[in-house]
Amino acid sequence: MNINIMEVCGTHTMAIAQFGLKKLLPENVNLLSGPGCPVCVTPIEDIDRAIAIGKLPGVIITTFGDMLHVPGSRSSLEKERAAGADVRMVYSPVDALDIAAKNPAKQVVFPGVGFETTSPAIAATILMAQTKKIKNFSVLPMFKTVPVALRAILSMKKHNIHGFILPGHVSAIIGAKPYTFIASEFGVPGVIAGFEARDILKSIEMLLEQIRQNKPRIEIQYTSAVTPRGNISAQNIIKKVFTPSDSTWRAIGVIPQSGLAFRRSFDGFNALKKFPVPVPRAREPKGCDCGKILMGLAAPEKCRMFGTACTPAHPVGPCMVSSEGACAAAYKYDK
Repeated sequence: MNINIMEVCGTHTMAIAQFGLKKLLPENVNLLSGPGCPVCVTPIEDIDRAIAIGKLPGVIITTFGDMLHVPGSRSSLEKERAAGADVRMVYSPVDALDIAAKNPAKQVVFPGVGFETTSPAIAATILMAQTKKIKNFSVLPMFKTVPVALRAILSMKKHNIHGFILPGHVSAIIGAKPYTFIASEFGVPGVIAGFEARDILKSIEMLLEQIRQNKPRIEIQYTSAVTPRGNISAQNIIKKVFTPSDSTWRAIGVIPQSGLAFRRSFDGFNALKKFPVPVPRAREPKGCDCGKILMGLAAPEKCRMFGTACTPAHPVGPCMVSSEGACAAAYKYDK
């Protein structure tokens, strides 16, 4: 019997490639990369919207490094910066807030890309902006939440997944309880894993034992950072600023209640409301299999563009752009 195990974290994807773990497993145990790279699952129309806002006069776009290089339909933030747009790389949303405080005549926009790992820090920064009365700072909401996406994947008739290596960083925030439906409703086991080679291998062993016993459940291997309930303070900060909303995932489509939208009381920091720019219809890059790779339906090396037309120096799709992307990991460690 072939056993397919999906890791749902870009950091796990990179660690698996770096440590060469796939080569250590039995031939019938396959590791698949899932939608665990937040940059990769961000739809092209959201990238196009950030680019359009960045072209407006008096706007400074502040963003994490990965987002600079992600291709939109016709351009990228990096290309727009070369063309004269004020696009700046930051290491945290607080850096973006500092730029807003130092440039009161400008509007500073921070694209809010990420899962439950980054959304608490961004929510806390918005609360800080409110306290300091910094009104020229706003966030473009592109947030995604992991458990709802896993439900969408498992609801597909042809998913063929026998177990999940669940994300450690996300789970440190939300805890283990939000994943219980995976085992109780779909009969698929899951283990929340750490990031060292021994952590991942131990998690695979735990999954295989659950499969052998035919007793699916959610277990925590990463006990040093993850509890059943998670970080309640971080969860409360998210709930104070944001509310669940429908969200579009690249390669998956719209998943109900899988994103985070601003609560009305914080609309003053909502870049969607501040800058209702028209966005042309998005165009997916021809020949790119990033969508299939995100769903675990294809391996990076099976894409006909991998390593030829698409490389880290000249990426076609986000799976090659992001430091957590499956194609970037395969190119760096397996090619």
